[in-house]
Amino acid sequence: MRKPFSLLLVAPLLGACLAGPALAAEVKQEMPGQGIAFDNKKGNCLACHAMPGTKGEMAGSIAPPLIAMKLRFPDRSKLRSQVWDATVNNPKTVMPPFGKHKVLTEDEIDKVVDFIYTL
Repeated sequence: MRKPFSLLLVAPLLGACLAGPALAAEVKQEMPGQGIAFDNKKGNCLACHAMPGTKGEMAGSIAPPLIAMKLRFPDRSKLRSQVWDATVNNPKTVMPPFGKHKVLTEDEIDKVVDFIYTL
Protein backbone atom coordinates (compact mmCIF):
# COMPACT_ATOMS: atom_id res chain seq x y z
CA MET A 1 0.00 0.00 0.00
CA ARG A 2 1.29 3.43 -0.93
CA LYS A 3 2.00 6.07 1.66
CA PRO A 4 0.22 9.37 1.05
CA PHE A 5 2.39 12.39 0.20
CA SER A 6 2.76 14.91 2.92
CA LEU A 7 1.35 18.29 2.00
CA LEU A 8 4.38 19.84 3.69
CA LEU A 9 6.65 18.09 1.21
CA VAL A 10 4.54 18.76 -1.87
CA ALA A 11 3.55 22.40 -1.18
CA PRO A 12 6.94 23.93 -2.11
CA LEU A 13 7.01 21.96 -5.36
CA LEU A 14 3.44 22.93 -6.17
CA GLY A 15 4.25 26.57 -5.46
CA ALA A 16 7.24 26.45 -7.79
CA CYS A 17 5.12 24.88 -10.55
CA LEU A 18 2.38 27.46 -10.17
CA ALA A 19 4.91 30.30 -10.16
CA GLY A 20 6.23 29.06 -13.54
CA PRO A 21 7.30 32.09 -15.60
CA ALA A 22 7.44 34.34 -12.54
CA LEU A 23 9.93 32.02 -10.88
CA ALA A 24 11.95 31.78 -14.09
CA ALA A 25 12.02 35.57 -14.36
CA GLU A 26 13.21 35.81 -10.77
CA VAL A 27 16.06 33.38 -11.44
CA LYS A 28 16.97 35.29 -14.60
CA GLN A 29 17.08 38.55 -12.64
CA GLU A 30 19.36 37.00 -10.06
CA MET A 31 21.80 35.61 -12.63
CA PRO A 32 21.67 37.67 -15.83
CA GLY A 33 25.01 36.19 -16.88
CA GLN A 34 23.39 32.77 -17.28
CA GLY A 35 21.24 34.07 -20.12
CA ILE A 36 24.30 35.49 -21.85
CA ALA A 37 26.34 32.32 -21.25
CA PHE A 38 23.58 30.11 -22.68
CA ASP A 39 22.75 32.42 -25.63
CA ASN A 40 24.14 30.88 -28.83
CA LYS A 41 24.55 34.34 -30.36
CA LYS A 42 26.51 35.67 -27.36
CA GLY A 43 28.51 33.60 -24.87
CA ASN A 44 27.47 30.19 -26.15
CA CYS A 45 29.40 28.49 -23.34
CA LEU A 46 27.35 25.30 -23.71
CA ALA A 47 28.75 24.73 -27.18
CA CYS A 48 32.02 23.66 -25.56
CA HIS A 49 31.49 23.34 -21.81
CA ALA A 50 29.32 21.12 -19.63
CA MET A 51 27.99 22.76 -16.49
CA PRO A 52 25.77 21.82 -13.58
CA GLY A 53 22.06 21.97 -14.29
CA THR A 54 22.33 21.29 -18.02
CA LYS A 55 21.35 18.12 -19.80
CA GLY A 56 24.13 16.05 -21.34
CA GLU A 57 22.89 16.54 -24.89
CA MET A 58 22.91 20.32 -24.43
CA ALA A 59 26.46 20.64 -23.18
CA GLY A 60 29.66 20.49 -25.14
CA SER A 61 32.55 18.23 -24.31
CA ILE A 62 35.54 19.80 -26.05
CA ALA A 63 36.46 22.08 -23.14
CA PRO A 64 36.71 21.56 -19.38
CA PRO A 65 33.41 21.40 -17.51
CA LEU A 66 32.54 24.59 -15.67
CA ILE A 67 32.52 23.20 -12.14
CA ALA A 68 34.26 24.20 -8.91
CA MET A 69 35.15 27.52 -10.46
CA LYS A 70 36.05 29.25 -7.18
CA LEU A 71 38.51 26.45 -6.45
CA ARG A 72 39.95 26.50 -9.96
CA PHE A 73 40.13 30.30 -10.06
CA PRO A 74 40.54 31.60 -6.50
CA ASP A 75 41.41 34.97 -8.06
CA ARG A 76 38.23 36.02 -9.87
CA SER A 77 40.20 38.43 -12.05
CA LYS A 78 42.05 35.47 -13.62
CA LEU A 79 38.75 33.90 -14.60
CA ARG A 80 37.66 37.21 -16.11
CA SER A 81 40.94 37.41 -18.04
CA GLN A 82 40.34 33.88 -19.33
CA VAL A 83 36.92 34.87 -20.67
CA TRP A 84 38.22 38.19 -22.04
CA ASP A 85 41.10 36.53 -23.96
CA ALA A 86 42.12 32.93 -23.27
CA THR A 87 44.88 33.14 -25.89
CA VAL A 88 47.03 35.11 -23.44
CA ASN A 89 47.55 31.97 -21.32
CA ASN A 90 47.27 29.47 -24.17
CA PRO A 91 47.92 30.75 -27.71
CA LYS A 92 46.62 27.47 -29.18
CA THR A 93 43.26 27.53 -27.37
CA VAL A 94 40.06 27.26 -29.39
CA MET A 95 38.20 29.46 -26.89
CA PRO A 96 37.16 32.70 -28.58
CA PRO A 97 38.60 35.88 -27.07
CA PHE A 98 35.19 37.33 -26.12
CA GLY A 99 36.52 40.69 -24.96
CA LYS A 100 39.39 41.19 -27.37
CA HIS A 101 37.12 40.51 -30.37
CA LYS A 102 34.20 42.45 -28.83
CA VAL A 103 31.86 39.45 -28.96
CA LEU A 104 30.72 40.51 -25.47
CA THR A 105 30.76 43.95 -23.86
CA GLU A 106 32.72 44.54 -20.68
CA ASP A 107 29.43 44.49 -18.73
CA GLU A 108 28.37 41.20 -20.35
CA ILE A 109 31.74 39.63 -19.53
CA ASP A 110 31.33 40.71 -15.89
CA LYS A 111 27.86 39.16 -15.76
CA VAL A 112 29.02 35.89 -17.34
CA VAL A 113 31.96 35.69 -14.94
CA ASP A 114 29.62 36.38 -11.99
CA PHE A 115 27.44 33.49 -13.14
CA ILE A 116 30.31 31.08 -13.91
CA TYR A 117 31.91 31.86 -10.56
CA THR A 118 28.83 30.40 -8.83
CA LEU A 119 29.34 27.00 -10.51
